[in-house]
Amino acid sequence: MGSEAEGGGAGSAAAGPVAHGGRGGEGAAPVESVAPPAAVLDERGTVVGWTLAAERVLGYRAAEVVGRPASMLVAAKDPDRALAWWTRRARSGRSWSGTVALRAKDGTASSAVLEASPMARDGGRDWFVTGIDQFGAALWPPMDTSAAAALMARSPVGLSIWDTDLRCIWLNAAAAHQDDLLGRQRLGRLMTEVQPGRSGLNIVEAMRQVLRTGNPVIEREYTWQVPGEENERILSASYFRVDGADGRPIGVCNMATDIDKSLARQHLLTLGEMGSRIGTTLDVVQTAQELADAAVPLLADYVTVDLGETVPLGAEEAAGGEPPLNRLQASPEGMPIFRRAGAASSRRGMPESIWRIGEPVYVPSSSPFTRALYSGQTHFEPYLDTSPGTWLARDPRRARRITQLGMHSLVIVPLRARGNVLGEAVFVRHDNPLPFSRDDMLLLEELVHRAALSLDNARRYSRERTAALALQRNLMSSTLTGGAAVELAARYLPSGAHKGVGGDWFDAVLLPDARVGLVIGDVVGHGIHAAALMGQLRTVTATLADLDFPPEEVLARLDRSVGVMNDRNSTGDDAREGGDGPGPMMTCTCAYAVYDPVTRQCAIASAGHPPPAVVLPGGTVLFPEVPPGPPIGLGTMAYESVTLELPEGSVIALYTDGLIETREADLGAGLERLGAALARPATSLEEYSSHIIGAMTPRIWRQAGPLDAAGPIAGPLAADDDIALLLARTRVLTPDQAAAQRRP
Repeated sequence: MGSEAEGGGAGSAAAGPVAHGGRGGEGAAPVESVAPPAAVLDERGTVVGWTLAAERVLGYRAAEVVGRPASMLVAAKDPDRALAWWTRRARSGRSWSGTVALRAKDGTASSAVLEASPMARDGGRDWFVTGIDQFGAALWPPMDTSAAAALMARSPVGLSIWDTDLRCIWLNAAAAHQDDLLGRQRLGRLMTEVQPGRSGLNIVEAMRQVLRTGNPVIEREYTWQVPGEENERILSASYFRVDGADGRPIGVCNMATDIDKSLARQHLLTLGEMGSRIGTTLDVVQTAQELADAAVPLLADYVTVDLGETVPLGAEEAAGGEPPLNRLQASPEGMPIFRRAGAASSRRGMPESIWRIGEPVYVPSSSPFTRALYSGQTHFEPYLDTSPGTWLARDPRRARRITQLGMHSLVIVPLRARGNVLGEAVFVRHDNPLPFSRDDMLLLEELVHRAALSLDNARRYSRERTAALALQRNLMSSTLTGGAAVELAARYLPSGAHKGVGGDWFDAVLLPDARVGLVIGDVVGHGIHAAALMGQLRTVTATLADLDFPPEEVLARLDRSVGVMNDRNSTGDDAREGGDGPGPMMTCTCAYAVYDPVTRQCAIASAGHPPPAVVLPGGTVLFPEVPPGPPIGLGTMAYESVTLELPEGSVIALYTDGLIETREADLGAGLERLGAALARPATSLEEYSSHIIGAMTPRIWRQAGPLDAAGPIAGPLAADDDIALLLARTRVLTPDQAAAQRRP
């Protein structure tokens, strides 16, 4: 088996010089230097081939073992039993590997891991048996020091040697792992046999080029199809020529790295995974918390996200909640520069945290936190310096926590977006003994950059939403009165969706003879423009109602007035005066009802608005058929009204579509749910309105509890759309009582 003609098959080149019946391989020296110890056995366990490498390891010459049973090489009490086991294995035709105790010629015994691969030949099958060491690497190359051999064998980079025929003659454990199920079966095979198709041909072409020129090929990417796997792997390989002692090429070394498992690719995958979890809403606090949660425990053991004054944490400013940071006094701990928006820890109870979410964060005037904030540059301290004389001497509370919990590595990354520094993200390690690396820092910077953009979007949205809410509070009536005619209760929940606050409104107008006009409307659109349009429409509607027109006439005149305003906007007057162009078009749905406590009659007209509901004193719920009419702003001015006669104590319910429409249910289903909610009586109209909101928005109700009844705008900002509800419980008056009433 000194050549393919003699031994046939894929194993001969891998085995190096192989002797049959005492014949030594011709020209063996160069190849021997890169050959693993190997032998060829037949199906009966007879040695039919022996390599010089095997002679070097066990001491037997080819003439002493070829033609004899392999049991002579096994250090076992019953060699014949071992030979019978091999015969059964050989008949199965499957590759095999295992640990075997071998006996050398000098009588010493040692354990070795052997791998056997089938080799087809005419009339039967031989077996190519290769010895590998305890680390899983083929026993190659013979080196002057065992340390060098172990270094190559245990290298995390896949190393393989291919001879001048481009057959694999050696590979380490990492390369075998890249082949997965194939393992070391690539030994003795051509590259095109290991990797058929275009990929294998490209690798062969690169190897031949290296053999011919001696110039290495560095980091060439290629696909590697592992048997049994559907997806191809992507590897990066470098090829170097291996020369013998005489300077002639004896093979090619292949160094391959699985790109899918490389550090850079893992960072990209990690960044993509964590980035997808940040910025799912336009809520500042939730976005900050998502950043902290994404980094723990994968990148850090403790993370805080602290924001500056330019980023409000919610609607507390509009509600008169937490005072601004610039109005807080300094303390011995430092200046109140941040407010905590998010935090996460790998430890239960977050023992690292000194401040809770929403609280001001104090930092010394000279510290990494202030330097990072004002410079906009990352503070990278892989080994946290806690020696005397550092900034921690001026921050004893932090110093104690750092010492108690063993914090040893710190990264502070400014939250920068669109030229503004919004705050800082602080990353700490204490449970993880490894310090932050430069690669970790780069990954954290990219993650924080993505989060900063989401925070800036949330900041802009929050500011506009807060302004719209403030405008809506000022434009909507702060006190509602139904006079002697009705008892009133109202609720308004601003939208929590990304599209922003809408233009829902309600109002009550006292009319002559103790009558009362009830209005509810919904401006098309969201944001500060919708709130401003709502204010205009509410003013116009209240003015028309005060003129004591019937409901259908009020809607018709409102439609005409809005049409005139839209015509003015569409002419581009703003552009001629230096503005940006025509103003926003104004349109809305609206319902207007007039109740007379003397006749107990209620006249209602609708401009494309959801139908009103009437709850009779006995609990019966009615949805009167009111001609819907077109929305306000289309210029049709065609509306009709219906008149109902209501028993004393009836409840008129006017609402906007946000109460009954959801993403999961249509209008019909919403009306059924509203009817069920209205059918539950309540002694107090305030309790009744809270019950209706709670029944129609259970998610919001569970999260925040009963709504504040102190004013018309109340409750959490979490509805999918604005919700407005106006309830009026009717009273009955005599003509004399009505005449005695005076409008304010």
